Amino acid sequence: MSVTVEALWRHPIKSHGREALTHARLTAGMSFPWDRVWAVAHDAAKADGTEWAPCVNFSIGAKLPGLMAIDAVLDEDTETVTLTHPDLGTLRLRPDEDPDALIAWTKPLMDPARAQSQRVLRVPGRGMTDTDYPSVSIGNLSSHRVVEQKLGTPLSTKRWRANIWLEGLAPWEEFDLVGKTLRIGSAEIAIREPVVRCLATTTNPETGKRDADTLSVLNEDREFCVYGEVVGSGEVRLGDTAEVI
Repeated sequence: MSVTVEALWRHPIKSHGREALTHARLTAGMSFPWDRVWAVAHDAAKADGTEWAPCVNFSIGAKLPGLMAIDAVLDEDTETVTLTHPDLGTLRLRPDEDPDALIAWTKPLMDPARAQSQRVLRVPGRGMTDTDYPSVSIGNLSSHRVVEQKLGTPLSTKRWRANIWLEGLAPWEEFDLVGKTLRIGSAEIAIREPVVRCLATTTNPETGKRDADTLSVLNEDREFCVYGEVVGSGEVRLGDTAEVI
């Protein structure tokens, strides 16, 4: 069975919505295009937007599960993002120009006992990934189905916030790819390391409520999906094949 691309996702504002795509052009040394371009720093953050910063500085789904229910659509030409949430309705904004609108819109999702969203940051030239290098995250649908089976319930893949979903690998085979390079479509991605998971994955992305103990059925290191680094620029489309080179 060949390995194929079954889904592509980007998350224009870190932890504030996801958007399904049919294709994307990956660039060597860069994050997935328009993925985590913006990030929402909270009032205890040390990040200032001049360089990459770890996720502890940001309002994210691990701390604020309601954020997990946001969907996003990005207009690349105008850099306008349209966000929707089942409890908040719709917000359309340009994050660089109107960050306060985003802060106000998400305020009902904030935990008063935690740091509050304060400002929107954008790091020049890269996305605010969870890795200190510009990364692309890759998921294995066979592994996802194992998690579903262990928990005895259907789960949305949106819980995992991966950029590329592959079909045709054996369960957990993605971990065997660490240290190897995949050609996906015409792009080449060097697989660097597993993704270590957090409480965000326990949240239903339709409701923003925690409802599944996903972490309990992962390995002891809580790994699911892998991070890769784009080493060869190229196009990736739904249905493209993936192979080790």
